[in-house]
Amino acid sequence: MRSNVAGNTLGSLGVLTVGGLIVCGVVWLSQSANPYTPAGYVGYVSQGAVFGSAKFLDTQVGPTSYGRTWLAKVVNVSITPYTYDEQFDDSGSAGGSAVLAKDSVKIKFAVHVIWKVRNTPEGIRQFIEQYSTLQEGDSPDKIVKTAYENFLREPIRNSTRNEIQQFEALKIKDNIIKIGETVEKQTKTLCKDTPFEIIQIVVGNIQYPEAVANAVAEKMATTQKMETAELDAKRRIAEAEGIAKSMTIIQEKLTPAYVQYLAVEAQKAMVGSPNHTTIYIPVGPMGVPIVNTIPGEPKK
Repeated sequence: MRSNVAGNTLGSLGVLTVGGLIVCGVVWLSQSANPYTPAGYVGYVSQGAVFGSAKFLDTQVGPTSYGRTWLAKVVNVSITPYTYDEQFDDSGSAGGSAVLAKDSVKIKFAVHVIWKVRNTPEGIRQFIEQYSTLQEGDSPDKIVKTAYENFLREPIRNSTRNEIQQFEALKIKDNIIKIGETVEKQTKTLCKDTPFEIIQIVVGNIQYPEAVANAVAEKMATTQKMETAELDAKRRIAEAEGIAKSMTIIQEKLTPAYVQYLAVEAQKAMVGSPNHTTIYIPVGPMGVPIVNTIPGEPKK
C-alpha cells in the first residue's frame, strides 16, 4: 500500500517537473531574442529585466547576431554618413528665417551638414545612452535624426547666422567658402567629446532679394559693355599705330632707285602677259620711268 502511494507521488512529481520544464522552456523562448544587426550598422544590445533595471550587454558590428538571450533587444545605429539641409528661406516650419546681412539686406541660403555617428563601441554607447530619445518601434534613421535635432541643429544654425551677419550682402558670395569653413571648425570643436563626427559643412545657394539681384545684373551688363568698348578702342589704337609704323617704314624704303626698280619689274610683267596691249613710251635716261619731283613753273 505504502509502496503504491510512494510510486504515485514520485510519478506526480516527475510529471510536474517535466511540465514545469516545458513551461519554463516556452516562456524562455517567447521572452528571449537573438538581436540582429545588418551591414552598415552598429547594434547597441541590452537586456531587460522582469524585476530590477535593464542593463547594457555589448555592441555589435553588422552583419551579425548576438545569440538568443533572455529579454535581449538591440538598437541599430547607422555608421554611414548622413546629410541634412538647413534652409534659411522664410519657408515656415520646414526652414528658418532669412538672415539680415551687415548692410541690412535679407539673404536666403542653405547649410548642408554631412556627419555620422563615431564608429567605436564607446561612441555608439554614448550616443544611445546620452543623446537619443528611444520609443518603441522607432526606426534607426529617426533615432539619429532626433539626436541631431536635439544636439546639433540649433548650434549650427546660430553659428551660420552669426557668420553671415559679419559681411555685407554683395560680399557674402566672395566669402562663402570662408563662412562654411568657420562654421565647420566651430561645430567640430563642439563635437570633440561627443559621438557626433562632423565630416563637412557647406554653406551655399545664396539668394538675394529681387531688387538687389536686378541691380547687380544691370551693373554687370553695364560693366561688360564698358569693357567691350574699351577693348574696341584699344584695338583701333593698335591698328592705327600699326598703320603709322607701316607708312613710316614704306616711306623710308621708297627711294627713287627702288621705285624705278619696281617700275621695271611691272613693265616686265606686262610684256609677258597675253591679255594686255601695252604702248611703251621711253622717258628718262635709258628708257626707264622718271621718279622725281618735277619743279613747277616759277611764279611770276
